[in-house]
Amino acid sequence: MTHKNGALAGIKVLDLSRILAGPSCTQILGDLGAEVIKIEKPETGDDTRSWGPPFFEGTSAYYLSANRNKKSCFLDLKSEGDREKVFAILENTDILVENFKPGDLQRIALDYESLASRFPRLIYCTITGFGLQGPYRDKPGYDALIQAMGGLMSITGPTQNQPTKVGVAMTDLTAGLYAAVGILSALNERSHSGKGQHLEISLFDCQVASLANVAMNYLVSGEVPQPLGNHHPSIVPYGTYPCADGEIMLAVGNDAQFSRLKKIVGNGLWENEKFNTNQGRVEHRAELEAPLNQIFASQSRAHWLGLLEAAGIPAGPINNMRDLETDPHQKARGLFRYMDDGKTPCLSNPIRLSRTPIKKYSPPGKN
Repeated sequence: MTHKNGALAGIKVLDLSRILAGPSCTQILGDLGAEVIKIEKPETGDDTRSWGPPFFEGTSAYYLSANRNKKSCFLDLKSEGDREKVFAILENTDILVENFKPGDLQRIALDYESLASRFPRLIYCTITGFGLQGPYRDKPGYDALIQAMGGLMSITGPTQNQPTKVGVAMTDLTAGLYAAVGILSALNERSHSGKGQHLEISLFDCQVASLANVAMNYLVSGEVPQPLGNHHPSIVPYGTYPCADGEIMLAVGNDAQFSRLKKIVGNGLWENEKFNTNQGRVEHRAELEAPLNQIFASQSRAHWLGLLEAAGIPAGPINNMRDLETDPHQKARGLFRYMDDGKTPCLSNPIRLSRTPIKKYSPPGKN
């Protein structure tokens, strides 16, 4: 499964990870051309193989989402004989990715400290829930738990103080992305120093980092952010609005766009100077939102989206998965596709390189 023209062609990865954060990281590396060997438990394999329904030819959709472009090898890491096979693989391995609980791999001499002297060029990536130090070190690191403890749920959901989990395992996926960036950074550094290193990624750390401007708002103002439903804490109007036949998303990002919006919806109330700037609109959010909701509710989505698009105001429909499948832009970009067997569905990798494009989409290995 090595892609001879891939950006990471010639790089070999040993994947000891399970579930989503680690596998999503190694899938990115595999998509980019690295050879990825995934070690799975004998008999059952990665836990997510059975996380269903739905299943495709006996394999869960969950597993398929993060394990393409990999070979699978079923080994018992507690077996000395099977560990010797792992050591043999490591002789020609550039990167190791694991997400075991802290201390588990140390007990079987597969932790970084045990391997570093024997494999000095090895880039060893550890992904945990809460990191290798700190009072939460030994807590289980499930995505929803991290969303809750890492602040994301407190700012997500309806405005009626109902903390809500994001609909996809975003903390796992964010950690996988940070891990891939860290690995590529270490790989570049190794090209100069000739030495590998230990990369530590914590889901908790990644979640806090992803709070971005919302956390900065708190650090600057001292005000605890509250959930705003589908609306924006710092921009108005910016959110979902009900039309006669459903909702649309409106994202008025600057004063010029708001000026054009006023001409479309026509409401004398908005001529008040307090709405001329975004700061004023944020300070008088409720006074502006109430009439805007009523105006949009008077016509269909198609009516408003046509006017908004013609005026250059960012707006769009709220698509479900079936809507997205038939969306003309999605089709033009080829984001829903099949793997190289022509039958296993998957999502395209969004990285588009000009000279070394991602071409291979091999189904997960079974041997």
